[in-house]
Amino acid sequence: MKTNWKHSVVSLFLAGVVMMSLAACGATSASNDATQNNSTQQTTASTSTDSKKYSDTITIVWYPNESASDYDSARKHFEDLVAQATNKKVIEKLTTDYNIAIEALASGQAQIGAVMGALGFVQAQQKNPDVLPLLVNSDADGKLDNAVYYSWIAVNKDDADQYKSGDTYSIDNIKGKKFSFVSNSSTSGFLFPTTSIIAHFSSDNLTQDDLVEGGSDKFFSEVLFGGSHQGSAINLLTGKADAAAFCDAELRTYASPVSGDNKTVGSAWQINADASAPFDTVAGKEYVILQALPVENGPTAYNSDTLSPDDVKAIQDLFTSDTVTNDSQMFVPDGSDAKGFYKKAESKCFIAVDNSWYDPIREMLK
Repeated sequence: MKTNWKHSVVSLFLAGVVMMSLAACGATSASNDATQNNSTQQTTASTSTDSKKYSDTITIVWYPNESASDYDSARKHFEDLVAQATNKKVIEKLTTDYNIAIEALASGQAQIGAVMGALGFVQAQQKNPDVLPLLVNSDADGKLDNAVYYSWIAVNKDDADQYKSGDTYSIDNIKGKKFSFVSNSSTSGFLFPTTSIIAHFSSDNLTQDDLVEGGSDKFFSEVLFGGSHQGSAINLLTGKADAAAFCDAELRTYASPVSGDNKTVGSAWQINADASAPFDTVAGKEYVILQALPVENGPTAYNSDTLSPDDVKAIQDLFTSDTVTNDSQMFVPDGSDAKGFYKKAESKCFIAVDNSWYDPIREMLK
């Protein structure tokens, strides 16, 4: 049963990684083709650019994860590039709740939702079909084939033996435990872990509703929501939760592997000695990965009713250019002390992505 659900979940998402023939990063034709394919809505909007009044200010809304002070310089650099591309004033909107960011983008209060998760993007688009993907970070080859990060279920290292299954680890024993999710709008911190738990415990006939409330008669004895990936990890490391869901991408700023890597069950990670708040209080603590599932990289999205087609093209042209691809503040090299959203890996870059690339997430919500 374990092999079947894991393969089915992984295949569902990696099958959704379309084999598009996008050109290498920095190629103008690739950016133009992807821009044209985003949607018929964008094409329609472009015909009325001259007659429609767009704001002289662009508001970029950020998820709670990226609203953390650790990312102050990374946010400013991202915003400065948008300002450079559009010649418009850019302001940021920080949030403490995923739903605030999603609503801001859907309502047009924000023109851009930066570094969103795939689920949050789809939810925003369900509220307003004018919400479209603007850019996504590629895989190490500059393509979408393996443009994924990993959704983890982890436990404290001191408790890891409770979850041993032969020479590996399993989520068999998370039932009845205190569990922490990120937010019910988080892709890797809620949608993927709940989907896999439901599949793994298929004989329990679970639904998502069964996993969001704790109690003696519930699947989990207690359920917490960290509000961010950092918050969910802290719930685990401080003992508030026995197991927790969060992703590798958001923890790389604060933790490093002791053994294994970001995609192998049984890998152990340790909070860095110089980790900033809130992880400074748990420096040196270790956790073990019980489950690692690949998740399509989330987009930076935009509201096509409030961001002009000219601005869309200008942003895509700059962000997919060699200038940004080779920008060490955007794609941070190993060994750098800079705090950024993306780690540099070979030909990693931005790609202007088609809306259909997130169809696997839409399928999961049916």
